[in-house]
Amino acid sequence: MTTQKHYTGLIERYRDRLPVSATTRIISLNEGRTPLIQLQNIPRMIGKDVEIYVKFEGLNPTGSFKDRGMTMAVTKAVEDGSEAIICASTGNTSAAAAAYAARAGIKAFVLIPEGKIALGKLAQTLMYNATIIQINGNFDKGMALVKEVANHAPVTIVNSINPFRIEGQKTAAFEIVDELGFAPDYHCLPVGNAGNITAYWKGYNEYATDRVCGNRPVMCGYQAAGAAPFVAGMMIDNPETVATAIRIGHPQSWDFAWAAQKESGGWFDKFSDEQILAAQKMLSQYEGVFCEPASAASLAGALQDIISGKIPEGSKIVCTLTGNGIKDPEIAMQQCADAKPVTIDASLDAVKRAILDCL
Repeated sequence: MTTQKHYTGLIERYRDRLPVSATTRIISLNEGRTPLIQLQNIPRMIGKDVEIYVKFEGLNPTGSFKDRGMTMAVTKAVEDGSEAIICASTGNTSAAAAAYAARAGIKAFVLIPEGKIALGKLAQTLMYNATIIQINGNFDKGMALVKEVANHAPVTIVNSINPFRIEGQKTAAFEIVDELGFAPDYHCLPVGNAGNITAYWKGYNEYATDRVCGNRPVMCGYQAAGAAPFVAGMMIDNPETVATAIRIGHPQSWDFAWAAQKESGGWFDKFSDEQILAAQKMLSQYEGVFCEPASAASLAGALQDIISGKIPEGSKIVCTLTGNGIKDPEIAMQQCADAKPVTIDASLDAVKRAILDCL
């Protein structure tokens, strides 16, 4: 009888490709190994011969891809003797930082924009017992403050300017190739701070260089229209979008993201909040996958480019879904405001009538 080793997280799985030693204490919540789900109904609906897969990062321990980078960042912070970490966040980073700090037994400080963070993410951060500092300003202002305070306090920054974050996040590309046996033709991602597109490109490049796969994908980055500095070609102030996770006007991985786009032959594009929310709802209602609004930008972009022919038929496409839909319940409820529960008598006849009325 074969004994299967218990999965203990992405650092152990890809230890030989990450900057850890045999003596490094690994801070993990068994993140990674998220499902790569092939869409079945949406490709038929658009009438195009393509394979679309979604890498559902919302099934990481804290519900977003941030766990991949945070396991590495906190592991290295602890290895270096740090007793506290700090980050600026639109929500997902704060939740991940707080969880991994709790796991490590160190302190987490998070700066968030007041009134600009989804309820699910705020609840997580509170439950993980981080010290939350709300600022009268957006993520970009918070990021600037975090950089400054790190020069005056004994804290380690765990935003994606921390290179170990990128090291952890690149493992998602490894998982995709390991599962498919090849890299996709196109990889579509939502872009906010741009650490993820940077990390995926790094991962694909490393696998291709080591001949684990023979191809690299075209990298396609999609932004919200109200927060689209890559489409504008310059940083923007006061970004606005319902997709809070990508409400960022001054991306920290600016140069790296441009390199990924140019080296892969890819592109950036932008979509309205209405288009992003429509893609979120489509994915939920026709495929049973509930992602947060920002995640759906990847599918909105992929579908537009498939329909227009920019992504040709016969292509294999992966869309990263960065976070779980439960992160932002308020937006989901607003989208389903017309689908109110039916209240009936607690009797068999009443239940039968309610069912038959809907068939």
